[in-house]
Amino acid sequence: MLNLRRKSFPLPLVLACSCVAIAQSGKHVEPFDSRQVIEARITTIENELVPAADAMPEEQYPFAPIHGEFVGVRTFAEQVKHLAAANYQLGSRALGEKPPPGTQGESAPASIKTKAEIMEYLRGSFACLHRAVEAAEDPNLTEPIPGTTGTWQRTRLGLLMDALAHASNHYGQMVVYLRMNGIVPPASK
Repeated sequence: MLNLRRKSFPLPLVLACSCVAIAQSGKHVEPFDSRQVIEARITTIENELVPAADAMPEEQYPFAPIHGEFVGVRTFAEQVKHLAAANYQLGSRALGEKPPPGTQGESAPASIKTKAEIMEYLRGSFACLHRAVEAAEDPNLTEPIPGTTGTWQRTRLGLLMDALAHASNHYGQMVVYLRMNGIVPPASK
């Protein structure tokens, strides 16, 4: 019997050998379908973004950098609201629905002002994306959506990819805002 606690068998080597043994055993591993892959990525970015938005104290939600080339940029609150509005618009288009009233031009309704309201709107926007993934199936992921124009954004896959890229972009900006306020983003802890 192999003693794994011996220094001559480091854990990474044991794990690598185990993976090779499983692969050589002929066991079939089911492939993921497209929805599982997209859903996993949406969940990952949601698990980074929502805690990041929540980490900023409400009194700092109006914060926007003013030094260097930051003049005129969105406040932290505006970043989160913009991101959520885009999620709603892209997810709603993939579902064939209308986004929440007042959501247009990648802007949230003006009535959403407090941190609690913004956080609720953000969480709802990710719920919309999850519903859009659930409604998508491999055959309809790349079919053009009736009534849409453009190229890749005419498909459910394109809309969901755009939501992921857009959310990742704004997560990076939110991280800068958090760190400028002395806050370590939760995903970095």
